[in-house]
Amino acid sequence: MSEQNRLGVFKTYKLYVGGKFPRSESGRVYEVTDSKGAWLANVPQSSRKDARDAVVAARKAFGGWSGATAYNRGQVLYRVAEMLEGRKEQFAREVAASEGLSKSKAAAVVDAAIDRWVWYAGWTDKIGQISGGANPVAGPFFNLSTPEPTGVVAVLAPQKSSLLGLVSVIAPVIATGNTAVVIASADAPLPALSLGEVLATSDVPGGVVNILSGATAELAAPLAAHQDVNAIDLTGAGAELAKELEIAAADNLKRVLRPLPAEADGPDPSTDWLAAPGTHRLTAFLETKTVWHPTGALGASGSSY
Repeated sequence: MSEQNRLGVFKTYKLYVGGKFPRSESGRVYEVTDSKGAWLANVPQSSRKDARDAVVAARKAFGGWSGATAYNRGQVLYRVAEMLEGRKEQFAREVAASEGLSKSKAAAVVDAAIDRWVWYAGWTDKIGQISGGANPVAGPFFNLSTPEPTGVVAVLAPQKSSLLGLVSVIAPVIATGNTAVVIASADAPLPALSLGEVLATSDVPGGVVNILSGATAELAAPLAAHQDVNAIDLTGAGAELAKELEIAAADNLKRVLRPLPAEADGPDPSTDWLAAPGTHRLTAFLETKTVWHPTGALGASGSSY
């Protein structure tokens, strides 16, 4: 068959839940268009059942992932960067179409996303040194504080930064041993759904990251109220939705991360995910465990309190 007569093979985008690629249980899809309104793809419109399934997968994966060594988690995150590096051209095309960027600017965004994975990979075995340590106490005791992951985190990805912003909110969550249920940008979900394919081939255990596409408000509401979700990142929520989600999250005392002004989606054109991320997202979903241990003669038995 000549090249002129050949029909192209369109990509079928799917969700990424529990290390697998299901279609939405609802059977619904919606059209995704580029910045000029041209059709790009049909993607799954996730349902509340999909969100609950993602939470189950994230909880199942939490024990193994949080129990892995920080060094091992760093290796896995670096592997994600390696795999993403090998698919730069594909992601540059998707970012350019999703965000209306030129080829050169889209390529720079993909490079920054790869570098962001490497940056967080380097922090996995260091964050404990700045968020924990020995505490001075009055008495014959050692008092040590160590950070531990919070648990399952619902992440509302940025609406306007389809890849770099997405990576910037996922990587710190899993770098510190949490698992994530991610709601991709509703208007630009293609890079997020393709990222699922990268994660699946990057030694990331199934369920550590789960990616849903669809209406942010429809999916975020049940996640905010879910009793087995321990924290929520509101980056991709507008002000009105964020207020509703905070109220729902208070039902079981979830940790709530509100975006910094420079990260918040809105009319301000200065929003810049290229800026240095700092460590606030690494510490946002960590709990502190403090152990008291007697010293001297009382400590001979190795007791701790």
